[in-house]
Amino acid sequence: MTNRERAMAVLNYKDYDRLPIVHFGFWQETLQKWHAEGHIDEDEATYWNDGNEYDISIASKLGFDFNWQPPLSLSTALKPPFTLEVVKDLGNGKKHVRNTDGVIVLRDDRVGETISAEIDHLLKDRASWEEHYKQRLQYSDKRVDVKFLSSYPAYIEELGMDSPNGVVIGSLYGYLRNWMGFEAVACLYYEDEDLLDEMIVTLSDLVFDTARSAMEAAKNAGYAFDYAHFWEDICFKNGPMVVPGVFAEKVGPHYKRITDMLKTYGVNIVSLDCDGVIDTLLPVWLENGVNTMFPIEVGTWGASIAPWREKYGRELRGVGGMNKNLFALDQTAVDKEVERLKELVAPGGYIPCPDHRIPPGAKWELVQYYTESMRKAFGG
Repeated sequence: MTNRERAMAVLNYKDYDRLPIVHFGFWQETLQKWHAEGHIDEDEATYWNDGNEYDISIASKLGFDFNWQPPLSLSTALKPPFTLEVVKDLGNGKKHVRNTDGVIVLRDDRVGETISAEIDHLLKDRASWEEHYKQRLQYSDKRVDVKFLSSYPAYIEELGMDSPNGVVIGSLYGYLRNWMGFEAVACLYYEDEDLLDEMIVTLSDLVFDTARSAMEAAKNAGYAFDYAHFWEDICFKNGPMVVPGVFAEKVGPHYKRITDMLKTYGVNIVSLDCDGVIDTLLPVWLENGVNTMFPIEVGTWGASIAPWREKYGRELRGVGGMNKNLFALDQTAVDKEVERLKELVAPGGYIPCPDHRIPPGAKWELVQYYTESMRKAFGG
């Protein structure tokens, strides 16, 4: 079997010869450290990205089969993006920067990769929505590169990629959180419900039309995608950033419309990236056709697919749930984690994966030990 076939067999509760060993990429600081230690070369540390030749090379050296994050993303965000610009230099490497989402953030050149503090948002109300954002979220044929999609199978074959053929199709709520800020978008349901509805409809229409065009281009080229992938990131360590009932009412039907369309093109696996405690949003996603959770962030709260699968049955799938922080510890910690994963893998529908980008504390040899241990535990 190929790794692509193995992964799809697992997620569809079918037989497979061995479990694929997958990862979810790396922090840039991690790659720089590993380069300094002599494990990877400068190009790999500098030019790594999800699914490119350097990703494949690093994964091979570590013993992973592939990166779960799809390298192909559809154009369902702001087009054109805002121009990146410094709006205020605070000195000592600190500055206020307007990013490509139109958000002013605090950047500090002296620190490494981190989430920037938000200072101000261009998107505040209907006037700013209509002036700066709405027109940037309209569908056009230019958003879909039919020529590239037609040759995509040849492209990944030439690259030497052996992984499921996935595609990132966008976000229905997480983008709004990014553009407005958590508090503002949370309050919009009470302050201007019509505007919230319009924003969600605009995003969902764009995702629907763009994804349908991509699926049609693939169909005309004689292939199909194995899965589609949403991004949201709308949960804290204590729960969601949106009231589950509001999310079900406002966003749920749009997931359903999109996932129903995907099924007509043979796409029955739809995954979603959301960190944090997602438990109360799970039923909304499952009821509306999103059936694979990723990255199942273990966090301080001990997230696991086990209680979800017990509650929702075989309709639920998952990728993730391996505690990446253990890569900074020792072999004993890794051994215990592999043992814990065994009983989660056994029922099917689940592929373990480090639960986010592998951080700088990770020891190269210990990551290799993990992949070797996984192969011994799950066939290899």
